[in-house]
Amino acid sequence: MKPCLALGCLLAGLSAGNAVDFHVALDGDDRNPGNAARPFATLERAQAAVRQAKAGGLPSGGLTVWVHGGDHLRRGALRLTDEDSGSMEAPVVWRGVPGEKARLLGGIALSAWQAVSDAAVRDRLPAVARQQVVECDLGNLATDRLGAMQSRGFGRPTRAAHCELFFAGHPMTLARWPNEGEWTTIAGIPEGAGSGDGHGRTIGDLAAGFLYAGDRPRGWQPSEDLWVHGYWAWDWANSYERVAALDPEKRLVKTAEPYGLYGFRPGQRFHFLNVLEELDQPGEWFLDRGRGRLFWWPPGVRDSLGHPGKAVQLAAWLSLLDQPLIELEGASQVSLEGLVFEATRASAVRIHGGEGNRVVGCVLRNLGNWGVRIEGGAGHGVIGCEILDTGDGGVSLSGGNRDTLEAAGHFVENCHFARQGRWSKCYVPAIQMSGVGHRAAHNLIHDHPHCAILYGGNDHLIEFNEIHHIALETGDVGAIYAGRDYTFRGNRIRHNFIHHTGGVGMGSMGVYMDDCVSGTEIFGNVFYKVQRAAFLGGGRDHQVINNLFVDCNHAVEIDGRGLDPSPVWHHQSDRTLRERLEAVPLSLYRTRYPALRALDRYYGSPDGPPITGEVFKGVPAENNRVERNLCVGKWLHIYWHAQADAQQITDNLTAGDLGLVGPVNDGAGAAAFRVRPDSPAWASGFEPLPVERMGLRRDAVRREVEWLQVNTLP
Repeated sequence: MKPCLALGCLLAGLSAGNAVDFHVALDGDDRNPGNAARPFATLERAQAAVRQAKAGGLPSGGLTVWVHGGDHLRRGALRLTDEDSGSMEAPVVWRGVPGEKARLLGGIALSAWQAVSDAAVRDRLPAVARQQVVECDLGNLATDRLGAMQSRGFGRPTRAAHCELFFAGHPMTLARWPNEGEWTTIAGIPEGAGSGDGHGRTIGDLAAGFLYAGDRPRGWQPSEDLWVHGYWAWDWANSYERVAALDPEKRLVKTAEPYGLYGFRPGQRFHFLNVLEELDQPGEWFLDRGRGRLFWWPPGVRDSLGHPGKAVQLAAWLSLLDQPLIELEGASQVSLEGLVFEATRASAVRIHGGEGNRVVGCVLRNLGNWGVRIEGGAGHGVIGCEILDTGDGGVSLSGGNRDTLEAAGHFVENCHFARQGRWSKCYVPAIQMSGVGHRAAHNLIHDHPHCAILYGGNDHLIEFNEIHHIALETGDVGAIYAGRDYTFRGNRIRHNFIHHTGGVGMGSMGVYMDDCVSGTEIFGNVFYKVQRAAFLGGGRDHQVINNLFVDCNHAVEIDGRGLDPSPVWHHQSDRTLRERLEAVPLSLYRTRYPALRALDRYYGSPDGPPITGEVFKGVPAENNRVERNLCVGKWLHIYWHAQADAQQITDNLTAGDLGLVGPVNDGAGAAAFRVRPDSPAWASGFEPLPVERMGLRRDAVRREVEWLQVNTLP
């Protein structure tokens, strides 16, 4: 009998009548015929068999490669090209056998641990750790496979991470001070090293370094691999920088070139990392690259590990691969199903070009970069996956043509995202969309340091998602975020449940339309315990209609920063926004989005001569429609050059008994936010909210992938 097709049968075009199957198993042999009784040993041999089978034409119903259970260790990416493509009627499927827990791993298992035997190392460890820390000799493992630590974060390119240690399905913490969840702050900057930041504050020059408080670093031995991570100037821009010089007498840190984008502002948060002397908590680790020895305090070990050199059996994973585990380059109609992708320094899956590829019911976790990166092509989708503990973001969708407004049709649906941004923190969302015509629907996103969904471009649809506990480490950020472009039009944010958001400093927003981005439809969402729920930051032509706001502060905020005469904001309006407006084919855009024509009075018409003889005075926030909303709590705040009479604010219910079924508690799901039949909202034209449909759908793919996630944890 063939294995269960529970995942594949949910996809259009897949059939239980596949004419050709191949099998890959750890106990197989590449000299075998690749059937269930005599499977291949490697994915590459199965790839060759697929190509050979295709030479006579794809079989009716498609072709399946069954990957049997166990840990399939990868030294390089499995690269699928057009030669490996299927068709809409006959897709090529790479599928884990249900119940057998097939994992593709980009690292190695470390099990030969022993208590630390080197007296010099033991002396450097904190007293509390000396009986708990173990070490592993990495032997002849090439240092290039370990990867060097490197600058990463805001404004830095995405590159494969350095190696990381994983245990019990979770990433361990590189030894740091202060410890996880704690920070020290920039105490000051060297005298004469500061300059203004445009907002009336002083920021220190990057080359001059910064001052810290206290004497903790006096106890550390000098190191050429000491790093600092911080939010150096702003709570929305972090980066990792190598320490070029540490002066304990002056309490001065100088970082190495190439420098980050921003200088050092006193009071901002940072910490030191990669410090052996600070390996003082369960879960922390340190790698001595020169000697090839890894030191670690295993979590959950209660008793002393005993005398130096004592052998200790613990199973941990060290990530090594600096490439995606699977890479599709120009391939089409290929589906990856029911697999676990884990422990790579790069992303799990990269899809470039092609059409109609799918990642379905997979677990993608403990990754150095992204879960899935989709670049170009058309109609690719990520469905029903668990995407957890990534160094950068979750799924990145890029495609479509902004010059023609042709949609790519990529989508992310019914996926669970948690703990993205382990390293890069900012602007590495669970879902990123750029280009034209993507969709994010029915996803659950939580526990993120910054934004959950970030988009740029046109005609995207964001609907039926549940988002909570985001902005846990950052400020001036939104759960759903876009910014700084008048031409990002046709985007719809509908029927999402956003609740319990975090935020430091300037706090967080539910839907954040930042820096004059315009023309977004925000319809039928539920916002609960969100600091500032729908924030329109200087933009125009937004529609905030038929939403429910409960215990937000405020429900709706509108400002007019596009009119601010200060240099920072004036430059943004007169240069950045103007340049982005002029970069698109305006005749097409003005036809598709007629409201753009109203900008002619400020920037001039593309069909006529430019406005001359006048000093540019900025662009007001106008024509935002705020209609038929319900609000329990603080309602509307209009300020900073914005005018209420320039907006359309009608038929909102913001006081008295609004007719909610309740009371609502912190643990309530979206379905608790229902409106009674006798509510006065109906008379104002309020439409029912489909609260039962918000969030994940419990279907066969979700049940399968949740089983896979739990049962493949070490």
